[in-house]
Amino acid sequence: MLEIKSARKVFYKGQADEKVALNDLSLSLATGEFGIVIGSNGAGKSSMLNAISGALQLDSGQIIINGNDVTAMPVHKRALRLARVFQDPMRGTAASMTVAENMLLAELRSSKRSFRKGLNATRIAAYKERLALLGLGLEDRLNTRVELLSGGQRQSLSLIMAVGGSPDLLLLDEHTAALDPRTADIVMQATIRAVNALQLTTLMVTHNMQHAVDFGHRILMLNAGRVQLEIAGAEKEQTSIPDLINHFSVKSDHMLLAS
Repeated sequence: MLEIKSARKVFYKGQADEKVALNDLSLSLATGEFGIVIGSNGAGKSSMLNAISGALQLDSGQIIINGNDVTAMPVHKRALRLARVFQDPMRGTAASMTVAENMLLAELRSSKRSFRKGLNATRIAAYKERLALLGLGLEDRLNTRVELLSGGQRQSLSLIMAVGGSPDLLLLDEHTAALDPRTADIVMQATIRAVNALQLTTLMVTHNMQHAVDFGHRILMLNAGRVQLEIAGAEKEQTSIPDLINHFSVKSDHMLLAS
C-alpha cells in the first residue's frame, strides 16, 4: 500500500519565483490497487512521483509504503521497495546488450546479490516466463540486442525489468507518452497484463484521457499540488472523457477563484 500524508514541497522558498509544488498533498492506495493520476502541466505530478521515489525530499509530510515510513530513506534504499518506469523508452535499458543481459542487470540492481554465475538455465526460464506476460513475443528474443527492438517493445521490456524484483509499489511515469497512439495502446495492454498477473500496487501518471478512463481502479485529479477530485467505483466505470475534461475545468476554475 501507499500513503502520502500532508506532503509539502516549495521550490525557491522566499524568492520572487517561489513555487509550491506539493500543497499538503494526501492520497492513499490499497494493496493491489491501480491508481491513475491526471492533471495539467505544473499540477504537481512529477514532484509527487519524485517525492515517492526519494528523488525529491519533502519540506514536511510523510511517505509510507507497505506500512514503512520511507520519508527520510534515500533513493537507493527505496529502490528495493519500488520500481519506476519513465517516459523515455531508451532510459530504462542498455541498447548494446541483449534482452537477457538487460534482465540480468535489472535483477542484480534490485537485489543485494552480487554478480555471480550470470545467465544460467534457471534465470533464462524465469525471464521467458516474465516476458511472456507482455504478449509481445519477447520471450523468444532473449539474445536480441535491445537496440534492435521497437520503442514499444523496449518500453515493455523496461516494465518487466522494473517489476522483476517484486516491488511493493510500481510507478508509471507517463510511460506511454513518447509512443505513437497504436504502440501506446499495445504497451498499455501489456502493462495491464503484467500488473494483474503480479498483483502490483500501481500509481500511473498520464495525459492520455482514454487510458485514464479505460484502466485502473481510481482516477486522482491533481491541481495546484494536491488532489482535487477522486473518481472510483461505479462512478469511475461510467466516466467518459468529456466528463473528465468537464470535471477538471470546473475544479481548475474553482482553484483560480480561490487563489
